[in-house]
Amino acid sequence: MTLSDVTFTWPDGAPVFERLSLTIGTGRTGLVGTNGSGKSTLLSLLAGRLRPESGSITTPGEIGYLPQNLVLDTERRVDDVLGVTAIRAAIKAVESGDTAEEHLTTIGDNWDVEERTRAILDRLGLGVVRLDQRAGELSGGELTLLGLAALLLRRPAVLLLDEPTNNLDLRARELVYREVAAWTGILVVVSHDRELLRSVDRIAEVRDHEVTLYGGDLAEYEHAVEVAQEAARRHVRAAESDVKRQKRELVEAGIKLARRARYGRQMWDRKREPKVRMRKRQEDAQIAAGKYRNLHADRLEDAVETLKAAEELVREDAEIRVELPETLVSPGQDALRIDAVPRFGPAANLHVMGPERIALVGPNGSGKTTLLRTITGDLPPKSGDVRLFVPARLLPQRIDILDDTMSIVDNVRRFAPSLTDNEIRARLARFLFRGTAAERTVASLSGGERFRAALAALLLTDPAPKLLILDEPTNNLDLASVRRLTEALRAYRGALIVASHDRPFLADIGITRWLPLPHPEDETR
Repeated sequence: MTLSDVTFTWPDGAPVFERLSLTIGTGRTGLVGTNGSGKSTLLSLLAGRLRPESGSITTPGEIGYLPQNLVLDTERRVDDVLGVTAIRAAIKAVESGDTAEEHLTTIGDNWDVEERTRAILDRLGLGVVRLDQRAGELSGGELTLLGLAALLLRRPAVLLLDEPTNNLDLRARELVYREVAAWTGILVVVSHDRELLRSVDRIAEVRDHEVTLYGGDLAEYEHAVEVAQEAARRHVRAAESDVKRQKRELVEAGIKLARRARYGRQMWDRKREPKVRMRKRQEDAQIAAGKYRNLHADRLEDAVETLKAAEELVREDAEIRVELPETLVSPGQDALRIDAVPRFGPAANLHVMGPERIALVGPNGSGKTTLLRTITGDLPPKSGDVRLFVPARLLPQRIDILDDTMSIVDNVRRFAPSLTDNEIRARLARFLFRGTAAERTVASLSGGERFRAALAALLLTDPAPKLLILDEPTNNLDLASVRRLTEALRAYRGALIVASHDRPFLADIGITRWLPLPHPEDETR
């Protein structure tokens, strides 16, 4: 795929790319960048969903595109989503004796479409899904896999995937990892899934309206960036030293010129030489002094420009600065006891003591979210008892704790009525909502922005949470923000319960206990 001088700007005038030229060859390319950098926009341009203002995009054949939030008509049948309805109907007609030319044309070389369809569905863990089933009967994760199956059936030359593992459980993620690893054509995947990005051949980073290619997987990309950043920081330190030296030399030059000027005035006052010669000597001295002063001023200007250029190479990404409240749950202190049967899912018997870090894991549909909402009291259990001994707060997966019609500031004020407006705005600035950005309504926010706003509101509640409960917290965060959140959770001294399929994230935050929930089908066996 080739992009030549591609320029794209949003209708509000915000530039995304300007004269971007890029070639993406055969193999797997991971597309990374901070939230809002233009990753999904670039994928939409490649897919033809968006058209550039100028420039051209050439592709080697058919493109298969899986958007981040796949929306399907709930009444559509599975075979319609897979694009095989007409072929199946034509094969059925021929088998019934109707050999009309139109049926044969529709079938083409796809006489084995039923077998290939079932094979791909089985490969993606959808073996129990019927072709005549309605899409509305499938879960969100199953719909994502169904969308991927539709692309694999078409066998496109180019496969474009936008966050394909979002909201998938571990078993489904493993299936996506396998398909990505096995792809032999051109594949471009937007993702912050560290495990998925370990299987790519190269990383394309979207940054500052440009795209830079790095050979290797995520680990090699991060190493290359760190090496370049260390070199950039060394250049900054050297440039800063040079600026100081040039400033010092400029001052010393001024002192030296001042001495010469005093000596010249003394010579003039003594009038030991003819006035014409003395005037000529004075003019020559002034010219020489000007050149000398300009020389040092130019050197200082060059040093400052060198420093600016060096500083531009050092990354100062706008990353959230998560400051969790100073909460402490002492070892041996009770935080939670639950011995209950939630409305959905298996019975729960859990005792949390001290600053434990518990990972709640299990497939989609196993009841993780229901259990978390049962713990916080949002859902009463069918039976049993839930006792919280410390203040607890839940950041839900769908981030529905915010009022879409209200501004970010007003939403946070609901959770922290005792804080002043200035205090709220100062805290929001740490979550990258500065100035007028804090006045935006929640409805206008992207997924990552909504997460940041919800996290800010959660952490500013009164009293501060000593049991923090997170439901799939990394789903809408870029790699940099996940790193910041990880660092904050490491420093958190309260108890922690996290439901997540992100294994690297769970490993990084220091989980002390794993609580697996079985698949609902396993419960009925």
